[in-house]
Amino acid sequence: MDEEYDAIVLGTGLKECILSGMLSVSGKKVLHIDRNKYYGGESASITPLEDLFSRFGVELPEGKYGRGRDWNVDLIPKFLMAHGLLVKLLIHTGVTRYLEFKSVEGSYVYKGGKISKVPVDQKEALASDLMGMFEKRRFRNFLIYVQDFVQADPKTWKDFDPTNKSMQDLYDKFGLDKNTQDFTGHALALYRDDDYLAEPAVKTINRIKLYSDSLARYGKSPYLYPMYGLGELPQGFARLSAIYGGTYMLDKPIDEIVYDDSGKVVGVRSGAEVAKCKQVYCDPTYVPGKVRIKGKVIRCICLLDHPINNTKDALSTQIIIPQKQVGRQSDIYVSLISSTHQVSAKGWFIGMVSTTVETDNPEAEIRPGLELLAPIAQKFVSVSDYYEPTDNGLQSQVFISESYDATTHFETTCLDVLDIFKRGTGEDFDFSKIKQELGEEDQ
Repeated sequence: MDEEYDAIVLGTGLKECILSGMLSVSGKKVLHIDRNKYYGGESASITPLEDLFSRFGVELPEGKYGRGRDWNVDLIPKFLMAHGLLVKLLIHTGVTRYLEFKSVEGSYVYKGGKISKVPVDQKEALASDLMGMFEKRRFRNFLIYVQDFVQADPKTWKDFDPTNKSMQDLYDKFGLDKNTQDFTGHALALYRDDDYLAEPAVKTINRIKLYSDSLARYGKSPYLYPMYGLGELPQGFARLSAIYGGTYMLDKPIDEIVYDDSGKVVGVRSGAEVAKCKQVYCDPTYVPGKVRIKGKVIRCICLLDHPINNTKDALSTQIIIPQKQVGRQSDIYVSLISSTHQVSAKGWFIGMVSTTVETDNPEAEIRPGLELLAPIAQKFVSVSDYYEPTDNGLQSQVFISESYDATTHFETTCLDVLDIFKRGTGEDFDFSKIKQELGEEDQ
């Protein structure tokens, strides 16, 4: 460890592995260390099933769940938007060559105690049971406006300036009621709360376009999920980093991050060895003195022997429960995957319910989601702190990721990664540069 590195990355959570790959591809000399013996950190996939039960201190009933090695259970399950940031990163960096994806079969939203398919085009808007007839027409006109909108072409803005007017103004222009605003903002634009209503409308329009562009790729839903679970993603980016010269060390204790007199990082110590570096990138658990708790997230992993009711027996699905529907400040997320993704034994499903904690009884907060999954064979509940860095890292050159939020998609994860990369390198990540360096098979 006596060499000097441009960057040392601590932890093999997905964010850190993406950063390691991006930095290596950008020509940086990278050393990547994790104190754990496995990839993925807090975003790991647990296999076999015995490990999941023992992790939560629960006894595994013999023979009930099939072969333990047929299970790959994500601790923090999320779906990929088919046209979203993570898929772009995967394609442009060539990591897709190590992974296989399957589209998620359904995307639903919760209203008035039941779930309905999220309408995303004019035909679905007119058939949806979420709205009355006149509201359907208004929503259809709104969707046409969004689909025709091109940010670079003000002619497509019609008589509305989305850069200066708010999203609430746009809803009001089309006369959309509060219910329609609710599922549009939360199930299409994927906002976690209603702060977006006061922001310029252009941001939300582009998020809805991302949803419909993602849906257009595969048809059933805008979401993708990797075969064998999300644990494949960090390993894919780790391979990418290695191809570009990155060095990996698992099961390596980190004793200290070393700074000079001015408070700038100069190395990382493990035992008697110090690896010198110019920068450190890490998850919040490696620097407890440089992060604060922003909140808590509750996640409940559920093992089921049936699909979710009213989803046409979909083998995978995503359901969003907008906060207003259940009197909350933040949404509840429900996801379901199954043996079709090679993550469970045949005939079994893995459900997940997650939300941002708002009370001192977190499990009661996710009850609406758990009711959708009932009956549940086994539950594993965890409540974790959500950390954020206390500074931008420019002075110390230690760049820290935020914890994973309650959402069941990767857009917020990727925005954090791209923001950290820009702070650390002073420039936006150049997707095009990599594409030109890849072989023809990855174009």
